[in-house]
Amino acid sequence: MTASVTGGAHIPVMLTEVLAALSPKNGGVYVDGTFGGGGYTSGILGAAGCTVWAIDRDPDAIVRGQAMATEFHDRLALIEGTFGDMAELVHDRPPDGVEGAVLDLGVSFQQIDEPERGFSFRVDGPLDMRMSQSGLSAADVIRDQSEAELAKIFFELGEERYARRVAKAVCAARVKAPIERTGQLAEIVTSVMSRKEPGSGVKSIHPATRTFQALRIFVNDELGELRRGLAGAEKILAEAGRLCVVSFHSLEDRVVKRFFSARTGRDANPSRHLPPASNVRAPSFTDASRLVRPSAGEVATNPRSRSARLRFATRTGAPAWEMEEAA
Repeated sequence: MTASVTGGAHIPVMLTEVLAALSPKNGGVYVDGTFGGGGYTSGILGAAGCTVWAIDRDPDAIVRGQAMATEFHDRLALIEGTFGDMAELVHDRPPDGVEGAVLDLGVSFQQIDEPERGFSFRVDGPLDMRMSQSGLSAADVIRDQSEAELAKIFFELGEERYARRVAKAVCAARVKAPIERTGQLAEIVTSVMSRKEPGSGVKSIHPATRTFQALRIFVNDELGELRRGLAGAEKILAEAGRLCVVSFHSLEDRVVKRFFSARTGRDANPSRHLPPASNVRAPSFTDASRLVRPSAGEVATNPRSRSARLRFATRTGAPAWEMEEAA
């Protein structure tokens, strides 16, 4: 969901590529599962005389979108909720399904650029990270989880190789004083990390990057939400409808890749030396794209797009699979 702002306008990542994949049509109905700053929604509405149902769990995003809803009148419906529940939220969809859905994953530029939301290690703010502004905060997680549980979170969701070291430092620090600010946590992590990857010889990412990513994913159940969202989109898409997903790190992209691999039937017979699998489900998607990266020109204009990855696929007429069959 990361994007840049130029002259006050929201610039969504790979908008041209997403619109080319969706190919909006007059009279069509589309779902933007991660409204954020409204960049994709605006692009879809501007490309054709269509309708967009825009979902966001952040109440601030819904408030900001009211002006756009007024501009496009009855062509835009704003829905507060999680995109994992899109099948239930978009209950007035056409009986044959919607023509396209887009998911732009991760944290929005509005969230990360607002210190009071607690997503960024670069500016001090409350250690929050809740996209929906409700439930457990990152500070709660840091306070309540054991050292072993924190290490697991940092390793599995942040792919942090020094997860145990970081968890140990956090637990030692919280005995002395509550860790309630982003600046505190960033300083603790930095104190036990190097700014250079071993043997790289070059400056790497900020030492706290992976720890903050892990906490954010954990607090918002982002991978679980993604799996539910992919299954929800599968349910509401019409035959020939397109599902487009923009991710920003390998954990997200792996979930999307595995989902499309399973749903297109690529996983049905993993080896030609084995007999055909029995009880194979009919593919619910086809024509899954290869990984699409932003152009060099876009990265130069918007450095935040450099880690973006786009995948998309086309819905078949086969029934949606059950959630437990998801990748």
